[in-house]
Amino acid sequence: MIIDLRMKRYKIAVLLTGFLVLFLGSCTEKSKKEAKLLETITQIRKEYAPDKRTALFDVHTYIDTEKYILRGETNMAEAVEALKANLDKQDIKYTSEIEILPSKQLEGKTQAVINISVANLRSNPKHSAELATQATLGTPVRVYKKEENWYYIQTPDKYLSWVNVGGIVLMDEEEAKQYKSTAKLIYTQTAGYSYQDTEATQRVSDLVAGDIIEMTGETDDFFEVQYPDGRKAVVRKEESEPYDIWLEKLEPTQESLVATSKTLMGVPYLWGGTSTKGMDCSGFTKTIFFLNGMVIPRDASQQVHTGKAIDSVKNFDKLQKGDLLFFGREATDSSTEKVVHVGMWIGNNEFIHASEMVRINSMDPNADNYDEHNHKRYLRSKRILKENDEALISLVKNPVFKD
Repeated sequence: MIIDLRMKRYKIAVLLTGFLVLFLGSCTEKSKKEAKLLETITQIRKEYAPDKRTALFDVHTYIDTEKYILRGETNMAEAVEALKANLDKQDIKYTSEIEILPSKQLEGKTQAVINISVANLRSNPKHSAELATQATLGTPVRVYKKEENWYYIQTPDKYLSWVNVGGIVLMDEEEAKQYKSTAKLIYTQTAGYSYQDTEATQRVSDLVAGDIIEMTGETDDFFEVQYPDGRKAVVRKEESEPYDIWLEKLEPTQESLVATSKTLMGVPYLWGGTSTKGMDCSGFTKTIFFLNGMVIPRDASQQVHTGKAIDSVKNFDKLQKGDLLFFGREATDSSTEKVVHVGMWIGNNEFIHASEMVRINSMDPNADNYDEHNHKRYLRSKRILKENDEALISLVKNPVFKD
């Protein structure tokens, strides 16, 4: 009797052990598949959306019995196709619920134009969120989705951010095409106003350098204009210029970059600012080049990857006016390089930059305006004037604002 009980216990133990081995084996296989799935999503994200400031690939995975569910959103259909092909190749069973933007809820209104002098673009859909960047009047943007009174948009330099409904006028593809074909003017003074009529007593809106607006006619001293939302106004001729004529005359040089930069002296520092109302360091360099007909990347950490390398050892004799200087933390064995500041060389051992305000400092230790802090953290200089780079958009060659 005792022997029979022992044999039964032994058989049960063997069965349980076998079940446990099968169970653990099954869990191990499942874990391997999940690891492969997550690794594949990460690889696709790195390949198609390495910089979340300019590309969206927010994809996650969930488990439903034996099948994985992919959820999230992206503005790159090609990334989703690449992900699916990769998973199919690995024989990973899944259901895709990834939304490819623009959202269908927009009902075709996937284009927009900035409707105010300067629109503040936020990192999240609320006024209290960080100011990510700005966009000036007339800037065409791509619209991806809506959340309450905020729209998720992408500017011509590919920057992704949120704009409040009051900052844009929505359009469908045909309306955007029509708007782009109209005559435009560009505001060329640092700051000013549009008016209700030529008496110039009632203002319609403020204006900043680089604002672009539809031109509908002219008088002796004023251009007649119309805002994207239909408001009509006039702008002084001495403060603006027809966009086509401005483009034709554009011939950016070292001297024109320096001249433009000095018109912005004293403009206050504003984190996220890219306009004459206030600007951060990269917003300042971006504005200089924009007013000379070139759209360059938004942030210093993006601008540093454009153009031609000039110097990285403080040999400032190599620099030409208009070269960009980058500052930050050098790479070490345990950390990567971090670019946190940018300025522009103006000659005579001096550079101009937005630091508390737009100011001029020197790399000469004997100069009264010597900037010891930035001299110590100098990383390198790049030349972007007249350089061929897909991240540098020439307004003469690319009809960003007008066909």
